Amino acid sequence: MAARDLQVLNKLDLAKTQLYHFKAIVIAGMGFFTDAYDLFCISLVTKLLGRIYYFDPTSKTPGSLPPNVSAAVNGVAFCGTLAGQLFFGWLGDKMGRKKVYGLTLMLMVICSIASGLSFGHSAKGVMATLCFFRFWLGFGIGGDYPLSATIMSEYANKKTRGAFIAAVFAMQGFGNLTGGIFTLILSAGFKSKYDVPNYNDDRAGSTVPEADYVWRIILMFGSVPALLTYYWRMKMPETARYTALVAHNAKQAASDMSKVLHVEIEEEQQKVAEVATAQTNSFGLFSKEFVRRHGLHLVGTTTTWFLLDIAFYSQNLFQKDIFSAIGWLPKAGTMNALEEVYKVARAQTLIALCGTVPGYWFTVALIDIIGRFAIQLMGFGMMAAFLLGLSIPYHHWTTKGNHIGFVVMYAFTFFFANFGPNSTTFIVPAEIFPARLRSTCHGISAAAGKAGAIVGAFGFLYAAQDKDPAKRDKGYPAGIGVRNSLFALAACCVLGFFFTFLVPEPKGKSLEDMSRENDDEEEGQNTAAIGIDRTVPV
Repeated sequence: MAARDLQVLNKLDLAKTQLYHFKAIVIAGMGFFTDAYDLFCISLVTKLLGRIYYFDPTSKTPGSLPPNVSAAVNGVAFCGTLAGQLFFGWLGDKMGRKKVYGLTLMLMVICSIASGLSFGHSAKGVMATLCFFRFWLGFGIGGDYPLSATIMSEYANKKTRGAFIAAVFAMQGFGNLTGGIFTLILSAGFKSKYDVPNYNDDRAGSTVPEADYVWRIILMFGSVPALLTYYWRMKMPETARYTALVAHNAKQAASDMSKVLHVEIEEEQQKVAEVATAQTNSFGLFSKEFVRRHGLHLVGTTTTWFLLDIAFYSQNLFQKDIFSAIGWLPKAGTMNALEEVYKVARAQTLIALCGTVPGYWFTVALIDIIGRFAIQLMGFGMMAAFLLGLSIPYHHWTTKGNHIGFVVMYAFTFFFANFGPNSTTFIVPAEIFPARLRSTCHGISAAAGKAGAIVGAFGFLYAAQDKDPAKRDKGYPAGIGVRNSLFALAACCVLGFFFTFLVPEPKGKSLEDMSRENDDEEEGQNTAAIGIDRTVPV
């Protein structure tokens, strides 16, 4: 008995798009909305944190975070995310997707609020507390990756599965955009009260006391969308694929899916028992059989996600520094703290609106038409092309009057990241591995991605700095370190292009066909035959 013969799975594969599909997209997607907001809002306030906590009264320039502190504040959430992806990915296969789904959301809510309430007697104390809570915030965010992707893939039909998973992930774009818009509104509200024309940096006015409220409110706002969806997340039934293929409970699977599909589904407990008996893929994650069947697939999903996230998160977290390096953002000493927050948020919101959000929805519209493989190849290729287009004529872009061209090119790298590997690396691992290892393997792939984000968060910060200030005296632009970093990011995209050839195309196929769970009956029979003839000389 093969998994393809189970009525509940056939009904899911062939189901027309229904209300429950959209409910699942919104419920799972709001987790990613929160994820993106929480991960990227820190880049909006790091300059403000430097002004507030690292101002030197003997200096006439605004305060800024030391490189090591900036790297920690920006990157510590990714460390937590990596750990959360591995832990909750494994737990999702052991306990079921639903049982741990609410835990990740509550962890995100609590730690978002706690991050905004970070305390300490000194600047180091506040930063240490902030890093502590952002690590655990990242831990909760990490759990959302394998669980949301797996749940959506197991709920969806095979015809539009890619679009449904992509739509969940596309909520990241709205989270990123909302972070920028909320920061714009908040900083504008405070700034209007204290804005002074022709303002020179001065501690009494440059960083007003209310500035300390601004970054805290921005971080705490991330708890709101998570709270709004907690109830509905708890009401979602367990996926039929987990219940039938892993828990082997046909009655529960039929009952749960009858409610969401609004059709009568037979229990088929005998068929489920036969599938369980026929399954020969009871191999472990680190077994030779897994390596034979899915080893190259896992190498492909982990390497492409790792390489993509080095480029993607480097660009996201440090776009404010890149814009400052090319002169699009004014120097810090020419504006007060709230004005700086406003202009950083405006720049990042423009990029999100013009490049990030449209890219996600192009993927939603086209992924089940042209396939994951083609989109990923195209995305890596175009990202590399645009990054080289920024880095090779870098001196041209840093010339006054050419900044708009740089920003347009930069926005296109985000567009093709999201209409490309940033979406597909999330989607494919939820489709190609067996049900009982699906969440674990997605977690491993996602954790590899976050390892890339950590490389980007810590490595790009140092690589983008001009290590030899004396060069500026010889006519070199101050942003020469940024140029070299853009070359490195382009190289990552080229490598990602070639590693994509290790990843199969799941378009239009059932999850059981992609994971080869439908081969179990045949392989079981072959194994049995071999066992009978084992005494016959070969």
